[in-house]
Amino acid sequence: MNRDELRELLRGVIVATTTPMDDSYELDLGKMYELTQWWVESGLVNGKACIKIASVMGEVPQLREAEFGPLVSTVAQAAAGRVPVIAGIHDKDTIRTIEDAKKAQDLGALGLQVSPPMYNDPTQDDMLRYFEALSDAIDIGVMIYHSHWMPHCRIEVDTFKKMAGFEQIMAIKWNSPADVPYESMAELTADFNILDNTNQPVRCYQNGGHGFLDHQATAYPAYELRILELLESGQYEEARQMWERLTAPLDELYAELATRSGGQARMKKGVMAVMGRPVGSQRPPSLPLTEGELDLIRAALRGAGWPVPEPAGVPA
Repeated sequence: MNRDELRELLRGVIVATTTPMDDSYELDLGKMYELTQWWVESGLVNGKACIKIASVMGEVPQLREAEFGPLVSTVAQAAAGRVPVIAGIHDKDTIRTIEDAKKAQDLGALGLQVSPPMYNDPTQDDMLRYFEALSDAIDIGVMIYHSHWMPHCRIEVDTFKKMAGFEQIMAIKWNSPADVPYESMAELTADFNILDNTNQPVRCYQNGGHGFLDHQATAYPAYELRILELLESGQYEEARQMWERLTAPLDELYAELATRSGGQARMKKGVMAVMGRPVGSQRPPSLPLTEGELDLIRAALRGAGWPVPEPAGVPA
């Protein structure tokens, strides 16, 4: 698929999914299949959203190498071409990145989220060689995860510009270092889909962006799909109010919960459970959420106006 075709599809709400686990912390692929179908039926479809799997939120650092393929295959089969599937590949060298990319492509992924090869201590020229080799090896799209806060992962704006000729490198998960203005993304929007990863989707769209990383769309897709509609129609203040109504209390609560046990997927899995679609707990050493913590999540979601069901055993 060429760059223009990919840019029409890899945009909108980029939904970072959690990976369902059973009580023994093994993959629950049956539940992942069912959830993917439900996400599509709930409006996460081509042109409006992408389903992103095997990212940090999907516990990719905790997944076994052998679990990557079955996870990609399961989601791609359930999606059946109705929504793009993006698979995460993080921090690997060129050879292993291309191997994983080809595997994901063969199993039905339409896109990849790829982090810089930080363990190679790359220079900016190393970055260019890395992403050019990846682009030349595949036929699906690549969203660069600009994880500049990690060692050796900073990519300069001029380096991004030099990637405009790499056919499959067509999107950037945008987050800029403190000394680089957020608005510098406007220099790249003609050549790349810019997808906000800073909790500022309004700012992204005001600067010509094309989408945003979700906050909790896995549990209640309608909320962030409505935000997308507002952004695409230029109703920025209403979109900002909706976004902050959800993210502000949950981000504050996440910081509180993280003092007991860390893990990026922990909160999102809790939101799924509270909304009646449990996906298990994050793998150890992260701790399962307590009933008291779930009650705090439940209260925050209700404060944002979500239709939160009563917990099992509680009269409606």
